[in-house]
Amino acid sequence: MIRTAFVALVFASAAVAADPVQSGIPVGKRPGPYSFLVATGPQRGQPTCYVCEQHEGGKPAAVVFARSLSDPLGKLLTKLDAAGAGKDATGYKVWMTQVTPTADLDGLAAWSQKQGLKGVPVGAFEGPDGPPAYRLNPDADVTVMLFVKTQVVANFAFRKGELTDKVVEQVVAATPQLFKK
Repeated sequence: MIRTAFVALVFASAAVAADPVQSGIPVGKRPGPYSFLVATGPQRGQPTCYVCEQHEGGKPAAVVFARSLSDPLGKLLTKLDAAGAGKDATGYKVWMTQVTPTADLDGLAAWSQKQGLKGVPVGAFEGPDGPPAYRLNPDADVTVMLFVKTQVVANFAFRKGELTDKVVEQVVAATPQLFKK
């Protein structure tokens, strides 16, 4: 009896873990402004709202929220940045906001440098839940939102360990819709 209950619990846990996590602003909705402390570049240490800058003129953007830092996250940011290298990407911006109780700008800058993120600003939002209007799922380790013309056009969320090379390619494959006129 106990063994049967244990096996049922294990299978139920596996089924829940396989369910995709949903996080952030739904497709078709407008991302609201939020400020975070920038850890890299000329705005280091300053509260900044890149969403505000991108909304002016309807510029395309990829915003990545991360609870933990990893090499796959660095690869995702590099590939998202490279996705805008074409001439149709005028005004395109990628940035990463670490969701953390306390910002460690020096540590974040060191991680960014190790990942080779030259054109992608990274920063921190101090608070365990992230910007309230973004409704980040606490189970999501990484949430990626692509937006243009003040609307989210794609939203991806991943639990810790789910950000694989295959998943990174799927996210990057969604970026061309940002540059359609």
